Amino acid sequence: MTYTRMKVSKADGVGSVQFDRPDEYNRMPPAFWEEFPRAIKEMDGGGDVRALIVSSTGKHFSAGMDLSVFTDASGRNEPADGGRRGEAAQRRIGEFQDAFTALAAARMPVLAAVQGGCIGGGVDLVTACDMRYCTEDAFFCIQEVNIGMAADVGTLQRLPLLIPDGLMRELAYTGRRLYAEEALRVGLVNAVFDTREAMLDAAHGIAREIAAKSPLAVASTKHLLDYTREHGVTQSLAYQRVWMGAVNQGGDMAKYFKARAEGEEPRYDDLAPLA
Repeated sequence: MTYTRMKVSKADGVGSVQFDRPDEYNRMPPAFWEEFPRAIKEMDGGGDVRALIVSSTGKHFSAGMDLSVFTDASGRNEPADGGRRGEAAQRRIGEFQDAFTALAAARMPVLAAVQGGCIGGGVDLVTACDMRYCTEDAFFCIQEVNIGMAADVGTLQRLPLLIPDGLMRELAYTGRRLYAEEALRVGLVNAVFDTREAMLDAAHGIAREIAAKSPLAVASTKHLLDYTREHGVTQSLAYQRVWMGAVNQGGDMAKYFKARAEGEEPRYDDLAPLA
């Protein structure tokens, strides 16, 4: 599939979606919102990608939503009635939200590798990932409040699960920048690196380590962690019994013990492709 805003590739169980419009600071025009969910579906659909890295090129990770998303009404038949315009608008916002929810819903873990600015929609995106890594020049900004609106594509829902509530509210109300050192201190990112190259090397190393594990075990772990975050402990434990009773019928544990007994590394089958 051809992409105009990003490079998409996969090798040895590790997928890569790399934003590739550095001249535009990797902003997110309408074409981005069409291509990005397709790319994630492509990565998840084959069953052979076991970890995914989302990164970018150039000075900044992403300048966020392009203004043309708000101003370009070409091709849209806008209703005259205000209520109907509002109904159509909330559906469009839902499509934007779904583009990043695809990261959370993907079966494989997703790693975000951030350099420079991660602004507006960029924050929406990385908060939907499993793990975040950044360079020492990186910063995160909830830009929406600075331009007169509330963030609406996932930041206000996901960031409070990652950092303290008071800090989250400060960032959302003021639109100030959260720099790499503070992002590491409060747990938004796992590690900070001197250069983009060092960051990507480390991210690929972690992704390869994940890819060597049973993809069934990793996908189950991601699913159960996300379920627990949305439910109580008692309900999640009950759900886990049902889930594991079905999924543990695979033979990956036997493969592990057999390989180790023979002094070899276990090799696991890919997940089944999505219909």
